Amino acid sequence: MSSHISNERPQPDSVLADIADYVLNYKIASDLALKTAHYCLLDTLGCGFEALTYPACTKLLGPIVPGTVVSNGAKVPGTNYQLDPVQAAFNIGAIIRWLDFNDTWLAAEWGHPSDNLGGILSTADWLSRTNIAEGKEPLTMLQVLHAMVMAHEIQGVLALENSFNRVGLDHVILVKVASTAVVGKLLGLNRDELINAISLAFVDGQSLRTYRHAPNTGSRKSWAAGDATSRAVRLALIAQTGEMGYPSVLTAKTWGFYDVSFKGNPFSFQRDYGSYVMEHILFKISFPAEFHSQTAVEAAMALHEQLKRSGKSSDDVKRIIIRTHEAAVRIIDKRGPLNNPADRDHCIQYMVAVPLIFGRLTAADYEDAIAADSRIDALRDKIFCVEDAKFTADYHDPEKRSIANALTVELNDGTVLDEVVVEYPIGHKRRREEGIPKLIEKFKINIARIFEEEQQQAILDASLSYESLVKMTVNEFVDLMMKNMN
Repeated sequence: MSSHISNERPQPDSVLADIADYVLNYKIASDLALKTAHYCLLDTLGCGFEALTYPACTKLLGPIVPGTVVSNGAKVPGTNYQLDPVQAAFNIGAIIRWLDFNDTWLAAEWGHPSDNLGGILSTADWLSRTNIAEGKEPLTMLQVLHAMVMAHEIQGVLALENSFNRVGLDHVILVKVASTAVVGKLLGLNRDELINAISLAFVDGQSLRTYRHAPNTGSRKSWAAGDATSRAVRLALIAQTGEMGYPSVLTAKTWGFYDVSFKGNPFSFQRDYGSYVMEHILFKISFPAEFHSQTAVEAAMALHEQLKRSGKSSDDVKRIIIRTHEAAVRIIDKRGPLNNPADRDHCIQYMVAVPLIFGRLTAADYEDAIAADSRIDALRDKIFCVEDAKFTADYHDPEKRSIANALTVELNDGTVLDEVVVEYPIGHKRRREEGIPKLIEKFKINIARIFEEEQQQAILDASLSYESLVKMTVNEFVDLMMKNMN
């Protein structure tokens, strides 16, 4: 006897409906979340401006057909490009992520929620310019901040209990889902259209983590989020046409996401959607390094100064033990040859060796010219990671969310230096008071890489004050950051 599969169309999966209802109905009342989003906006754009100094990044930018300019299209800050919103989202997303220096969220899945700004800003800018051309009101930067809070929340809450990396999928799936939802709201999708759009994001083939791991680590990890947030804009626009969605995309037997891509397991949730993620986001302020290593780099900087004061250097080091958390061991404990900058910025041994030798860690330190220094690989071979169960537990504790590393250095003469422990990086919520002035200084340094002094001052005058920024139209804000390349 054969069994028949019901062709009765089900109600939308609750995960899809919950995201849509959050985006359409939740009112953001958290002053902390919105003001943190303001700092996040500045930092994220600043990371993009620094990336524009790297030809490996800029070769990917611009229109698909060279020379194309889209009337009323979205502009790409730091350039003179004006593109359709899908390609603009790729451009903005790629520069944001290129140097691994924007914000981070660590949980069962990790990721960088500010990656969503590519889709948010391109869509908001395009809509603003189109509205003005049609005699309508443009969007404001307050709407951008609201969209950022929501995108952070969707990506971060989905990441709290659900590990996509353990099934081989890259975390940019969450960028695509979150960007689709918030871009859909900016476009004015109704509930059914928004659920359709989100379902399209899940029914897509998802990126493998191949490009993040040895022996295949490569530069796609620097533009993967740009690809995801631009795909989100495309899917939201498709849904806007009335194109159908797939209500049981997650739960359908055999053919749904859970069975195909998540080993048959449904998503788990620790909390409802609100503004928690933006309030607790981790900023990369001091070092462009994979976030699980941030505290290790800070400890290495302290040890460099200690060695220097005692008249010694990294040449005097016999062995270094890094006491760390499980995620760091799994992701960035790497031995053997490192083939490119993307390989190096995901190796904790490299990211500790450079500051111990030079007393710094910048984006340029991952390039071939610095990596050729034989002292780096010699020191890498002396660095060993061990997991500390308490560090791992505190990493997952929602009240702590620490990213602890501890370094113990043994010298050739047998001396063992006191262990240097750093539990929370400077970009952590627990160190906000210390971190925000440094974040603003980082932003000033980054705009100075691209703009002349007069334009720098105009950008700072408009953007440093939250009260002034939120009243600006999106197109006015973006125009401040355009590069005259004539």
